[in-house]
Amino acid sequence: MFKRIFWVAVGVGIGIVTVTKAQAYVKANTPDAARQFLLGPDQSNVPMRTLEGLVKEFNETRRAREAELNNRYNVQAD
Repeated sequence: MFKRIFWVAVGVGIGIVTVTKAQAYVKANTPDAARQFLLGPDQSNVPMRTLEGLVKEFNETRRAREAELNNRYNVQAD
């Protein structure tokens, strides 16, 4: 169990480092217009906007699935 947690943590760490390095490369080696197209106009807050978007999408999907399950099981209970 702890091995799996360790390797998942290592994978997450490697992913974070890779994304950070890729974003730094894009910022350093692309023209401003292309950079704005890829990262948006607010380039300093890309990770936070991405995280907020993921959380928002997760919550919307969770609520929709919860409503679907509630409707299914409430109909069966009646």
